[in-house]
Amino acid sequence: MNTHLSFSKYEQEIRPILRKTINNAESTEDVKKFFFYGVRNLLKKVLQPQIPIDHEDVLLDLSKAEGFTISARLWDDVPGFASAWKGSDLPHIIERMAEFAIKRYKHLETHPDKTEAKMYHIPG
Repeated sequence: MNTHLSFSKYEQEIRPILRKTINNAESTEDVKKFFFYGVRNLLKKVLQPQIPIDHEDVLLDLSKAEGFTISARLWDDVPGFASAWKGSDLPHIIERMAEFAIKRYKHLETHPDKTEAKMYHIPG
């Protein structure tokens, strides 16, 4: 019988911070950046914390059904990543994180006037 690991405890720790930062994102680039930070924090809890996770390793990707892309480097070079991915709820957790980020991304994309007003505020 295979053991299936659950990392939902870490998801519960990260979720409030992720929601707050993504809700406060002022641009689509901010959403991508905050999604990466959330996933990186999750992976540091799941994997060894000293393993560097680069921005290119986890990308919010609206063209993918799951909403994100994982780099080949994580699959090939990071010890424990592939087994954690295949033997746990990790893919589902990151997919939920991506769903939330994509909603905010699409909102900001359809309301660029609000984003520009925040970024290029002119007093008076």
